Formats: sequence, C-alpha cells, structure tokens
Amino acid sequence: MNFSVLFSEVSVSVMFSSKEKAAVSQVMCFLREWDQGNKAVRARMLSDFLTENIGKNFYELELEFAQVASLFLARLTAWMRLTYMFGTCLNLQLRALGVFLSASSTHQYLMEFLEMGGVLTLLEILGQENLKDEDKTEALRLLQIIADAGPKYKELICESYGVKAVAECLAKSQEEGTQETAATLLESLAHGNYQNQVYKGLIALMTCTSPRAQKLVLQTLRVVQPVVKTALHDIVEPLLFLLRSPHLEVQYEATELIKELMRYDMKSTLLRGLVALLKPSKQGISKHEIQKDPGMEKMSHPVFLQQAAAARTIRILTQNSEEISRDLLSLGVIHHLLYAMGNQEHPDAQRKASLALEHFVRMYPVVEEHVRRAMGTTLFQSFMNNAECLHLNMDETQANILLSNTNVSCVLEEQNSEP
Repeated sequence: MNFSVLFSEVSVSVMFSSKEKAAVSQVMCFLREWDQGNKAVRARMLSDFLTENIGKNFYELELEFAQVASLFLARLTAWMRLTYMFGTCLNLQLRALGVFLSASSTHQYLMEFLEMGGVLTLLEILGQENLKDEDKTEALRLLQIIADAGPKYKELICESYGVKAVAECLAKSQEEGTQETAATLLESLAHGNYQNQVYKGLIALMTCTSPRAQKLVLQTLRVVQPVVKTALHDIVEPLLFLLRSPHLEVQYEATELIKELMRYDMKSTLLRGLVALLKPSKQGISKHEIQKDPGMEKMSHPVFLQQAAAARTIRILTQNSEEISRDLLSLGVIHHLLYAMGNQEHPDAQRKASLALEHFVRMYPVVEEHVRRAMGTTLFQSFMNNAECLHLNMDETQANILLSNTNVSCVLEEQNSEP
C-alpha cells in the first residue's frame, strides 16, 4: 500500500471539510447579522448582496451560501411582506428577490417564494398608492419572471386577480417605464388559459385617461386579438371614442387596431360607426372622457378631431380593400364625406375627408358623376386638381353646398346595389 497517497487523500478530505465548515460558519454569521440588524444594516447587506450575486445561477448561489441560500430567501421574503406597505428598502428587497427568482437551472427558489405568498405580496404592492412607481416596476418585473416560468405560473397570477391589479397599475401609473412593463406582462398573461380575462381587462382599460396608457393598451390589444381569435363587440364604442384623442400616436394605434378588426364579425359595426362620425353632433358626448391637457381649451372640439380621424381611417381602409370600399358606399359614405368637407370649423377634417373622397371618385365613375353634381363644376375642378388643398380656397357658399348634400347617398346606394 502506498501510504503517501493515502495520507494525501485524507489531508484533502480534511481540507475540504474545513472549508465547508468555514463556509457554513460564515453564512451563519451573515444570517445572525441580518436577524439582529436594523434597517440601515439590512440595506447595506442587500446592497452588498446585489453587487456580488447579480446574474448567478442556482448552483452558484448555493455555493455562495453553503447550500442554505433558501434560509436567506425566506428571511428576505418575510421582511418584505412585513414592511412593503411602508416602502422600507423595498426597491432593494425586490431587486434582491430578483436575483433568486431569475437564477437559472431550477425553479426551487421560485417555488419557495410562491409558497410564502410571494405573488399576492407583489400584486398588493401594485395597488399601494403611497409606493413609488419604480418599486412597482420592480414588482412587475418579478411577476414577469414568474409568468415566464411556465403556463401554470401564469395561471397562478391570474387566479390571484393579477390581471385586475396589473391593469389598474397600468392605468394609474405616471411613469412610462412602469406602464410599459405592465403592458408587457398583460401581453404575456394573454398567452395562457386566461386569455379572455386579459382581453376584457384591456378593453376596460381603453377608457383610462393617460394617453401613454391608451397607446400601450391599443398596441397590446393588436397583439392579443389574434391570440383570442374572436372579438367582443364591447370593443367598438371605446375604440371609436379614442379617435377623438388629441394625441396623434393614440389615433394611429386606434386606426391600426381597427384595421386588425376588419377580419372579424364586427366589421360592419365599425364601418357604420366610422361613417356616422363624419357627421357628428356636438351634443351627446360619450360618457367616456379623455383628460384635457393644459391649454386644450384652445383646441378644436373633440368631435371634430374624431371626424378628421374617422376620415383618415376610412381612407386607409379603402386603399387596402375594394370590398371595404363597396361596403362603405352602401353605408352612404359619400354623403358623409362631403358633409365633413364642408366643416369650416376644422380644416384638418376638411382635408382628410377630401383625400378620402378622392379615392372613391377616382375608383368609381358613378361616384365621380354624382360628386360633380353635388359640388358644382368649379369646386369639382378644384377638387380634382388638388384635393388636399381644396379647403384653403373654399368659400362659405361652397361649404354650405357640401353641408346640405342630402340626396347623394340615396342615388349612390341605388347605383352600387349590384356588383
């Protein structure tokens, strides 16, 4: 027997054992310091933890904490649950929890966090009005990590009324980063068994007052709509209402969603609604109200903004589909476009209605003939020469002629009743 080799193996074994004991002792000192430390001590310990451990996987964290990292995770979670309402070191707590939850290779830390009521605590954080948006953003990121872990975790969030909590956070937040993180999470939750719940929640959010939130909701609905596969008619009224937003990015996203919805069975309802918006009434404003920005009193009436947006949307839809063009003709769109062109209170509505009408005139000879009659030779010639600038040279008499074109739609409907 080679006694030198045997002695070497024993020495190595003793050395490893000594290292393990030292590591355990160091971790126990760390936990003891945590247990006895005040807020300042724990904040410093969390900062050090983040500096040393961000990006580590499960096995690296276990090695760092001598196979008992779960003991620190339990303490951290418990402290957060006791203090989150006061915001005590909350951002540090959430970021430290993120180190554990994002650790790859296993879901052990995630399961332990969930068993301690972690999801409910995160959702409650979203509803605390006294907490900072940056803290809510961190909570949303942790919920996103949990949702990304698999379908059953998405279901857990949804079953905990997570959709409502995230949606309300999106609607009430004043920070763009928080709103974007909430929208991303809602989109993620839609890819699961609770897609209809998310879809209805997004539709409800369309009536919120934040333009950024409205934009994000519309973008998210465009992604979620094909996932849900069927569209609810509840979406029509708030969607058309958003066309009166003074924010062009909101109008754009509303139009894009309308384009998406042309593939579903509420196409005719949307088209009928768009045509009706071309001839608005200043009375009977919808119960939904878009929050006015400072100085908005100087802007045009919201229904005129909506009128212009409807004309623009109609133009876009007709350029993409002859079928939609014919559908709009049957709804009397020509009469309504002529009416919008006569609205001298809002030049942008005149311009956009004129451009939309130009498409129909150049596409259908019968439309050209009746528009010529409705406008008169002089105005029609100006229209054909430059539809976009027609309103600049229009006098009050010509505008009144356009506003009173009562018979055009009836004639066009008869002429276009056959393919």
